[in-house]
Amino acid sequence: MSSKFGYTIEYCCRLFDHTKQAFYKRKRNEEEYDRRTERVLDTIAEIRKLDPGLGSYKLWLMMKDMFQNDWVPGRDAFRSIMREHKLLLPAPKPRHTTNSNHRFHKYRNLIRGFIPTAANQLWVSDITYIDLVDDCCYLHLVTDAYSRKIVGWKLADTLEADNTLEALRMAISQATADELRGLIHHSDRGVQYCCNAYTEELKKFGVRISMTEDYKPTGNAIAERVNGILKTEVIYRERRFKTIDDARERISSFISFYNEKRPHASIGMKPPAKVHNEQGVQQRMW
Repeated sequence: MSSKFGYTIEYCCRLFDHTKQAFYKRKRNEEEYDRRTERVLDTIAEIRKLDPGLGSYKLWLMMKDMFQNDWVPGRDAFRSIMREHKLLLPAPKPRHTTNSNHRFHKYRNLIRGFIPTAANQLWVSDITYIDLVDDCCYLHLVTDAYSRKIVGWKLADTLEADNTLEALRMAISQATADELRGLIHHSDRGVQYCCNAYTEELKKFGVRISMTEDYKPTGNAIAERVNGILKTEVIYRERRFKTIDDARERISSFISFYNEKRPHASIGMKPPAKVHNEQGVQQRMW
């Protein structure tokens, strides 16, 4: 067998003091590495369809979990493959939302120093806006603070409290009466959370009401963090959705992925749905 320059493989191996067997072994190893790398890239592409902003470390953890005993490169090698193929993420650009003032009763903060040890002890709620091509829409969220699972949500074209209430009712539907009794619901002081319809719904199930006592994002940090994940990993990377229906379909898909698959650093790099059935203080991985 000759090379493309006219020299035989045997001649080239002797020239560089290598055996022909060593040459073919190395060739097979390179072909196997290329095949494995292609599988890694295909898997990254599939996951990124669901979560375009998922970082390299969490992608690597997911791949190790998916392939179990099959070959997965080490963390540094995995990151090198992503860098070589220009798959590493650029630094996100921060964006901000604002709070509104109103005349309804504002509740005191009940969660200073409180660390939940199981699901349905503390829920946090927030609303964030999502740009559309010709307008914008609003995502109303309820998140379980222990598991980081999104337990209720509604994407709507207005900020009206009816939509916020629908997200709350979705969350309520996944909990038992015993779990709701004594649960703390924490939010900012937006009119949607202070209005009579919303607070009466909480009181009906024995849920305790807690609110931030200033207008700093740190006052509702877990809810802000969930908003940030949605925006930096999906919404900002897809520019603007054409319609609210397009946004709803994409966000619904992401929330399912986020709850069931995405590892979360604040809960031991496990997905929220798994942690939702656990108890005890979770290990933070930062």
